Amino acid sequence: MSWLQTLVPHIKVFHIGFLCLWMAGLLALPRMLARHDPAIGQADFARIRHATHYGYVWVITPAAVLAIGSGTVLIFLREVYTGWMFAKLVLVAGLVVIHAWVGHTIVTVAETEGRHDPPGPFLPNLALVLASLGVLALVLSKPELGELPIPAWLSQPVGGELPFDVPSR
Repeated sequence: MSWLQTLVPHIKVFHIGFLCLWMAGLLALPRMLARHDPAIGQADFARIRHATHYGYVWVITPAAVLAIGSGTVLIFLREVYTGWMFAKLVLVAGLVVIHAWVGHTIVTVAETEGRHDPPGPFLPNLALVLASLGVLALVLSKPELGELPIPAWLSQPVGGELPFDVPSR
C-alpha cells in the first residue's frame, strides 16, 4: 500500500465535512434570501445582504470547491470509474447549478435593492434535497448500472499521451 492510499480515510473525512458545510449553506441561503423583504428597514436589509454575500463568498463557495476537489482526489486514488460514480457526478453537477443559481440570486438582490423579489426557499431547497438524497443513495448502494451510453469515440483509446501529445504539422 502506497503512502497515498493511507491518506484515503483522512481525505474522505475532509470530503464529507466540506460537503456537509456546502449543503447546509445551500439550505440556509435561500431561506435568508426570502427575508429580503422591501418592507424591512434599510439596516435590516443591509445586515441580511451582507450575511448572504459573505456567507456565499467566504464559506459556502470555498466549501464547495474543497468538497469537489477532495472528491476528485478520492476518485483517482480509489480508481472508481464505474457507472454509479458517473451518475453521482451528474447529480453533483446539479448541485453546482443550484449553487450558481443561489449566487446569481444574491447578486440580483444586492444590485436591485427593493426592486427584486427573491423566490421562496421551497423550490431550491427541494431541488437540493432531491439531488443530495440521490447522491447519498448512489454512494451507499453503489448499484451496478451496466454499460453507460457513451459514444464509441470516447471509449476507445487513440494511443496518445495527454496533455502534451500535440500532433506535429
